[in-house]
Amino acid sequence: MARIRMLTSVAGAGFSWRAGEEIDLPGPEAAAWADGVRAELVRAEPVETPEQPPSAERAARRPARRKTPPRGTS
Repeated sequence: MARIRMLTSVAGAGFSWRAGEEIDLPGPEAAAWADGVRAELVRAEPVETPEQPPSAERAARRPARRKTPPRGTS
């Protein structure tokens, strides 16, 4: 079963749903109604959020280049 929230009021033979009402329907039927105009899917389980916000990514530093002694000296 999937839960949808009605965005508009709809009535038909044997049913009447008001805007804002949440209804449980079988998956395919709920998907057909949840078109963003008549209804929207309602998430039943809470959204998981990370415990800590992600840290800003930093570019890796290149190692320092070795300086070579000038030619002719050693």
